[in-house]
Amino acid sequence: MDETDHQLISLLRQDARLSVAALAAKLGVSRGTVTNRIRRLEDNNVIVGYTVRLRPDVQCNEIKAWMSIAVEGNQTRAVIARLLGEPGVATLHDTNGRWDLLAELRAENLQALAKVLERIRLLKGISNTETSIHLETYRLSS
Repeated sequence: MDETDHQLISLLRQDARLSVAALAAKLGVSRGTVTNRIRRLEDNNVIVGYTVRLRPDVQCNEIKAWMSIAVEGNQTRAVIARLLGEPGVATLHDTNGRWDLLAELRAENLQALAKVLERIRLLKGISNTETSIHLETYRLSS
């Protein structure tokens, strides 16, 4: 996968209902290029389906985790682009301090979370990670 593939996946993650023409315009490529890339990504099981995103409070039966990520050298932008193409990354934050990035991960179950962790840890430019699973969320009432 090249940078265009990552950008395409990122756009689809934001709105999988974008037309091929809209995707092509945003990427600065032809509609045929977008169609061929989507087909190749599907054939290679990079894209395995399209889904609906729900409000977080509606999704009660899923595993949520935070992953702190250390980036090697000056590769933050490239790592961010790759992470935005990862379906298990729900949100991604640039931070300061010990960790460079903080990703909120979501998965259907522990097995699916393990696969997300493995894919992320293998990304070029990531030197170290630390993951914590959400057990319970507390909110202060006003």
